[in-house]
Order: sequence, then C-alpha cells, then structure tokens
Amino acid sequence: MSGRAHGTPPVRATAEQSAEVFAALRSILSAHARELKVTADGPKGYSLNTPYSGRWKKELFFGGVQVTKNYVSFHVFPVYMYPDLLDGATPGLKARMQGKSCFNFRAPEPELFAELAALVAAGLARMKAEKDF
Repeated sequence: MSGRAHGTPPVRATAEQSAEVFAALRSILSAHARELKVTADGPKGYSLNTPYSGRWKKELFFGGVQVTKNYVSFHVFPVYMYPDLLDGATPGLKARMQGKSCFNFRAPEPELFAELAALVAAGLARMKAEKDF
C-alpha cells in the first residue's frame, strides 16, 4: 500500500525540473565517457558501458540516467557490484535509492549530485582496481 490517498496521482517532476535534473546527472556520467563507451545518448536517456571485460567476457553496464514519468533515475552499477561503496553515503542520498543501484530525483539537488559524482568516480576506480575491464 502506498503512502498516498487512494486515487491521488503520484507527485511528478515538471518538464523543466526533469530537464534540469537530467542535464546535471548526464554531466556526471559524461565526464567519464572517454574511459567508457556511450551506449545511449538522447533527450530521455544516457548510458555508459565498460570496455570489453576479459574477466566477464562482455561489456558491462556502468551507469545511466533516464527520464521517466514521475522522476529521473540515475543508475550506478558499481554500487551493485560493490555495495561497500555506499558505506559513507549520506542519509539524504540513501533516501533517494530505489533498489540496489538506482537513485531517483524529481528536482535538482546539488549536494546530492556532488555526492553522486564522487560515488561514480569511486565506482570507476574500484572497477579498474578489481580488473573488471
């Protein structure tokens, strides 16, 4: 049972909020595009894979940002592989988690976006250190 009254639509981000959140989150990932492989780049989604991994015998999904109906989702796959990357995460960031490696936003949150940028950089460094690609 959800926390909203029966028949009440979910709170949605405005188109302007979604566009601003998408642009900010996309820039976090695109900062690493030279080391990774862009697999989608459009107005509703951006995603990166690792280069081919000899260890896993394929490219691995690294991260992505996607505009959905109610919010903008930011996926950080290294967090799924290495949950300890979240050990120092703030309660504010953890409150945005949906599942094991997805964070949802309806409006820009610069402090949390800075934390996500550090998390993405740490995840990339960890994947390199673990020789995942």
